[in-house]
Amino acid sequence: MANKKSQDLMDKLVSLCKRRGFIFQSSEIYGGINSCWDYGPLGVELKNNIKQCWWKSMTQLRDDIEGLDASILMHPQVWVTSGHVASFADPMVDCKNCKMRFRAEEVQGTKCPNCGGELTEARQFNLMFKTHMGPVEDDASMVYLRPETAQGIYVNFLNVLSPSRQKPPFGIAQIGKAFRNEISPGNFIFRSREFEQMEMQFFINPKEDDKWIEYWKEERMKWYHSLGIKKENLRFHQHDKKELAFYAKMAFDIEYNFPFGWKEIEGIHNRTDYDLSRHTQASGKDLSYYDDQTKERFIPYIIETSAGVDRSLLVCLLDAYHEEVVKDEERTVLRLDPKIAPIKAGVYPLVKRDNMPEIAKKIEDILRPHFKVFYDEGGAIGRRYRRQDEVGTPFGITVDSQTLQDQTVTLRERDSMEQVRVKIDDLVSILNKKIWGS
Repeated sequence: MANKKSQDLMDKLVSLCKRRGFIFQSSEIYGGINSCWDYGPLGVELKNNIKQCWWKSMTQLRDDIEGLDASILMHPQVWVTSGHVASFADPMVDCKNCKMRFRAEEVQGTKCPNCGGELTEARQFNLMFKTHMGPVEDDASMVYLRPETAQGIYVNFLNVLSPSRQKPPFGIAQIGKAFRNEISPGNFIFRSREFEQMEMQFFINPKEDDKWIEYWKEERMKWYHSLGIKKENLRFHQHDKKELAFYAKMAFDIEYNFPFGWKEIEGIHNRTDYDLSRHTQASGKDLSYYDDQTKERFIPYIIETSAGVDRSLLVCLLDAYHEEVVKDEERTVLRLDPKIAPIKAGVYPLVKRDNMPEIAKKIEDILRPHFKVFYDEGGAIGRRYRRQDEVGTPFGITVDSQTLQDQTVTLRERDSMEQVRVKIDDLVSILNKKIWGS
C-alpha cells in the first residue's frame, strides 16, 4: 500500500508539473527523448530561485569563496588525468530477449526484470558523451561533454587564487550543466542524462581536513533547512569502505526520503590532494601552495560539496506538495518557501467593474519591479486563489469595494489562508519582510 501511495504522489506531481508549466518532456511533439527535460515558465523561475539561494549562500554571504563559470568542453587530457576515461563507468547487463539494458546493481539474479529473459554477463559502460571539435571527425578531434563541473575548478585553481588574493582555506563555486550517458535513468528528473550541478571545492591545509569536512557537512544540511525542507526527510549517510571512491578519505551523502526511498541529493567528500596532484603531474604546472606564515608548501586537500539543481528542485516540490479538504473542497497546495516560489504574489480585482481592475493593474505595476507577480481577473475569487495555491504562490492581493474607500487591500497567506488588510503603499515593504525577512 505504501508503494502505491508513493507512486500516486509521483504521478500527481508529474501531472501537476506538466499541466501548470513546471517541467515538460524534451521534444515532446516528436515523441520525446528519454530522460531529457525542459523547464517551463514556472519551472525555470523555481530553478533560478534555488540556484540564486545557493549562489548567495556560497559567494555573496562569505568572503572565502569565489565564483567560476568554466567551459563545458575541455581539453580531452583533463578527463584522462582525472580518471574518467579509464574508470568513469558502470557495470551493465543486457537482456538477450527484449534487448533492455540495466545497471548490474539493479538486477537480482540472472533473469531480466522486464521480460524474464536471460541476461548477458556484466560489462563496463563508460558514461561520458563523446563529440568532435572541428571539421574532421577522427580520434584527434574527439572531446567530451563534461560529466561533472569539478574538473573545471581544479584546472583553474591558480587562475582564481592569484587575482582573488585568496589563500587556503578558500573555495571556488560553480553552477553548470553536466552530461552522463546513464544506462537506466528514471524517477522523473531525479536521474537524467543532462543535468545541472551546484559544486563548491574548498581548498585546505591537509592538517585541517577533519575539521573542514565536519564544518561543511553541517553547513550544507542547514542550507536545505533554510529552503523549508522538513528535517525528518533529511539524513546523512556515511560511505563505508566499499562505497568510498579510491581517491577519497571520507565521504557523506545528504539523503532525502523520496517516494522511491532514501536517495542522495548532495555529496560532501574529502577528496584529499588527488585532483591537484594528478593535474600537476600531467600538466607540468605546479599546483601546490606556499604558506608565508607557516613557511610550508603543500598541495591542498579538497573538501567537495556537490549538489544537483534538478534533484534539489524535485525535493522542494515533493516536500511542498500537500492535499487537504477545505470547506468540503479539495485543495492542492505547494507549500514552497516564499523565497524560492516561482510567483511571489497574485493580484486580483474582486469583480471586473467599479474601477477595481484598473487599481489592481496599478498594484501589479508597483510590485513587478520587486517581485514576480501574476495578475488574474478570470473566474470566482476562490478559484483564482486555488490556482495560485497549486503552484506555490505564497500571497494573494485582492482589490475590493473597501479599497475604493481607504486604499487598502486584502493580503491572503497561502498556507493558513488568513487574510488581513494592508495599505497599498505598504505592500512592497510588507512582502519584502515576509519573503526575505527584511
